[in-house]
Amino acid sequence: MHFFKLYARVLGLLAADKWVAIGLGAANVALAGLQFLEPVLFGRVVDLLSSASGMSRDSVWAQALALLALWGAVGLSGIGANVAISLLSDRMAHRNRLFWMQRYFEHVLSMPLSFHGDIQSGRLMKVMLVGTDNLFGLWLTFFRDHLVTFVAALVLLPLTLALNWRLGLLLVVLVVVFAAITALVIQKTESAQATVEKLQTRLAGNAQDALSNVVVVQAFTRLNSEARLFGDIVKQVLDHQFPVLNWWAVVSVLTRAASTVTVISIFVLGTVLHLDGKATVGEIVTFMGFATLLIGKMEGAVAFVSRLLFQMPSMAEFFEVMDAQTTVPEKPGALDLPRAQGYVAFERVAFAYPGGPRILDGVEFQAPPGRTVALVGQTGAGKSTAMALLQRLWDPVEGRVTLDGHDLRDFTLDSLRRNVGVVFQESMLFNRTIKDNLLVGRADATQEQIEHACRMAEAHDFITRQPRGYDTLVGERGSSLSGGQRQRLAIARALIKDPPVLILDEATSALDAATEARVQKALNALMAGRTTFIIAHRLSTVRDADEILVFDAGRIAERGTFETLVAQGGRFAELVRTQLTNQPAAEPARAAE
Repeated sequence: MHFFKLYARVLGLLAADKWVAIGLGAANVALAGLQFLEPVLFGRVVDLLSSASGMSRDSVWAQALALLALWGAVGLSGIGANVAISLLSDRMAHRNRLFWMQRYFEHVLSMPLSFHGDIQSGRLMKVMLVGTDNLFGLWLTFFRDHLVTFVAALVLLPLTLALNWRLGLLLVVLVVVFAAITALVIQKTESAQATVEKLQTRLAGNAQDALSNVVVVQAFTRLNSEARLFGDIVKQVLDHQFPVLNWWAVVSVLTRAASTVTVISIFVLGTVLHLDGKATVGEIVTFMGFATLLIGKMEGAVAFVSRLLFQMPSMAEFFEVMDAQTTVPEKPGALDLPRAQGYVAFERVAFAYPGGPRILDGVEFQAPPGRTVALVGQTGAGKSTAMALLQRLWDPVEGRVTLDGHDLRDFTLDSLRRNVGVVFQESMLFNRTIKDNLLVGRADATQEQIEHACRMAEAHDFITRQPRGYDTLVGERGSSLSGGQRQRLAIARALIKDPPVLILDEATSALDAATEARVQKALNALMAGRTTFIIAHRLSTVRDADEILVFDAGRIAERGTFETLVAQGGRFAELVRTQLTNQPAAEPARAAE
C-alpha cells in the first residue's frame, strides 16, 4: 500500500497543472483506443482477403480501400496523439520539476536552526536534486509512455472478450500473471531498496563532510581513513543492491517467458477454434496483434515499475523534508512589524532544547532604545541562546521576549528579522561579488548607500584596491579576503540593513590586535543609536557597555557596569582577573585602555 500511496502523492504534486494532466489522460485514452483499433482493422483486412473468392473483384477492392483508408486515418490520428502527448508531458514535467525544486529550496531555507543542526547540508542537496529528478522522470514516463498501458489493461483489454472471449481470456491471464509477479517482487525488494537509499544518503553526507573539512583531512593525514570509510559504505550499497537487481532480472525473464507462452497459446488455441468454426483467421491475426502490443507495453511497464521501486526511498526522503514542520510557526494574522523603536525585554524567560535540561531559567532584563548591553560568562552559560531567542530562532518554553512591548511571537518572522541585525564571529560571506554580499543587507540599496556604509565600516579603501572593485568575487566563504576585511564587509552589510536592534556575536574575537582596532572603529559607527547586544569572551571589548549581564548556568548571576562589577569582586571580577593572568604582557594594558 505504501508503494501506491507514495505514487498517488507524486501525481498529486501536479495539482497546479491538473487540466494539463486531465488533457493528457484523455489523449492517452484516445491513443489506447486507436492502438486497439489497428489489430482489429488488420484482422478485418485478413478476413476480407480470405473470403474474397466468393466476392466480385470490385466489391473486394471497395471494401479493402475503405478499410485501408480507415486504417490510415487511425494511424495518422495515433501519430498526432503521440506528438501532443510528448510535447505536453515534456513541458509539464520540466515546469513542475523546477517548481518543486524552488518550493523545496524555499522550505529548507525557512526551517529553523534545529532542523539544519540535525541534517547534513550534503544530504539536503542530494535529496533536492535526486528527488526532483526522479519526480521529473516519473511524471514524464508515466504520461508519455505508460498511462496508455494502464488504460489498455484496465479498459480496453476487457473489450477483447467481446471479440472472442476464449482468445481474450488468454490475454487477461497474461496481464494477471504479470501483475502477480510484479507485486511479489515489490514485496520482496521494497525494504532492501529503502536501505540502499539510506546508504546512498550517507555517502553524500560523508562526502560533503570530508570535502568541507579538506584542510583537517590533509593536516591530520585522514585521507586513507576517509577513503576507507567511503569505500565501506560503497560495499554496503552493493551488498544490498545486488539482491534487488537479481529479483528484477527474474521479473524481466518471467515477463518475457509469459509473453512468449501467450503468443504460442493464442496461435494454438486460435487454430483449434478456427478448425471448429469458432474463430476466423482475421480474429487470430487480431489477437496476435493484441498480444504483440501488450508484450511491448508490459515490458516497458516492468521497467517503469522497477524504476519506481528504486526511486521510492529518495522520493520518500523528499516528502519527509517537505513535511518537516518549523519549531517557530507564525500565528495566523501575525503583525507586520514596521521599523521598531528597539525596546527589548526578557520576561522570566526559560528555554530548553527538546528532551534536554533547561539552558536558560528565569532570565529577565530590559534594554531601552539605544542602550548597549553586554552578555558575558563561560562557554555554555546561555549567552548565545538568549540572543537566538531574540532572533526567534527558538521560542521560550516559559516567559516571553518582547520588542516594543509586543511578544515576538505576535510578529511575522520576516518583519521581526528585518529589525534585528547580526554580526557573527565568522563573517559568512557568499561566493559572490562584494556588492552582492553587501546587498544581502538590503536588496534595494543604491551604490551611494553601499559606498557610504563601506566608508563607515572602514572597508571602502580595500574594496577599491580589489581587481574589480565592488564587482570582485570573494571566493567560497570569502577566502580571497583577510579575516579583518571579511569582518568589515559583515559590518558594512549590517550598516546597509540599518536595523534598530543589533547583535554582535563575538564579532572581534578571531582577529589580531591591530585588525581588531580597525574593526572596532567600524563597530562603533554601527552601534551608534541602536539597541546593541554584545556577546563577548574578551572582556576588554565590553568596557563601555551601559550594562553587563553575567550569565552563569542559564541565569543572570550579576549585572551592572564594568567598574561596578569589578568592584563587587564577584564572578565578573574573577573572569577579568583570569583573562589578565592568561594574556601576554602587552594585552593587560590594552584590555584596561
